[in-house]
Amino acid sequence: MSVQAGSGSARMNDEASPDSGQRGEQKDQKDYDDKDHPHSRWPLIALGAGVLVVAIGGLIFWLATKDQETTDDAYTDGRAVVVSPKVGGYVTRLAVTDNQFVHAGDLLVQIEQRDYEASRDQAAGQVVAVAAQLDQARIALDKARTSFPAQMKQAEGQLLEAQGRLYQAERENQRQSRIDRAATTQQNIDSASAGLRIAQGQVEEARAQVAQAALVEQNLAQSTAQVKQLEGQLMQQQAMLDQAELNLGYTRVVAPHDGWVTRRNVENGTFLQPGTAIMAIVEPEMWVTANFKENELDRMRPNQRVKIRIDTHPDLKLEGHVDSIQSGSGARFSAFPPENATGNFVKIVQRVPVKIVIDRGLPRDTPLALGLSVEPTVYFK
Repeated sequence: MSVQAGSGSARMNDEASPDSGQRGEQKDQKDYDDKDHPHSRWPLIALGAGVLVVAIGGLIFWLATKDQETTDDAYTDGRAVVVSPKVGGYVTRLAVTDNQFVHAGDLLVQIEQRDYEASRDQAAGQVVAVAAQLDQARIALDKARTSFPAQMKQAEGQLLEAQGRLYQAERENQRQSRIDRAATTQQNIDSASAGLRIAQGQVEEARAQVAQAALVEQNLAQSTAQVKQLEGQLMQQQAMLDQAELNLGYTRVVAPHDGWVTRRNVENGTFLQPGTAIMAIVEPEMWVTANFKENELDRMRPNQRVKIRIDTHPDLKLEGHVDSIQSGSGARFSAFPPENATGNFVKIVQRVPVKIVIDRGLPRDTPLALGLSVEPTVYFK
């Protein structure tokens, strides 16, 4: 009886308590929401899954790109040689057109030749004239080597002969002076005295001729100098002839190497001045110049593999390697390099040109223009 009474009292207390009724209603409502609205948890699940996917994707991307660097500040580069004439004149023939492929030595432009042919012929005539003078001087030098010593011997012989006549004249003059006046005449005395003076004069004259003929070495040196002078003139005239031949050859403006004709600005009849740019020849050899940021060069080294994508030819799969890294940023070699010591310094990330050589993937029938946009990717491993 006591147990039942207690149980009844507890039930009466539960029915009478308002809190217990409210808790029961909340429990029933929660059970209802869990059973009839299970999708209420999906936003949190989706958010967590999205964060996980992004984290995994970021990890995969980092692992895939941590050993490579790429840039869109790159372009195709090559050698474009400007063609200029070395002589002036009117264009008589234009042998090429725009974007034509030419080989080294092919004629590009022909300049009027007649003026240069006349100069060449005039120079050739001067060479012939001076060469004839030189031959004559050489013959005279050969003769002088014999004639000058012979003249010396001749002068010495004439001196001896004059001295002999002087001795004879002195003896005759002494005889005429010693004999009795009755045995001779005044005419004989005068004749002997005059003969003595004449003989003395002939001796002096012979001595002067000997002194003049004694300059054998000096006379030979003079003849030799004449030969050398004419040899120099001949060399000068020959150089003028060679220059005239060169100028005549320069009237044919030819391609310096294989390549494509670009930037042609010459026509038939144009008067050209020496040094005027008339066209450019772009060589077939080509590479890529990529301007990487300075903080991207830490692991970049020559010979590293590079994949290249060109905007104009997206289907081309080009491969190459890093050839070299320029020893200075692009700003350092610009026309007006920055001066960072002025006190108004603002740090700017610099870019350094990197030369990338194309190894494979470029077809021969698809020439690339210079300056095309390129996206190279350098692989460090």
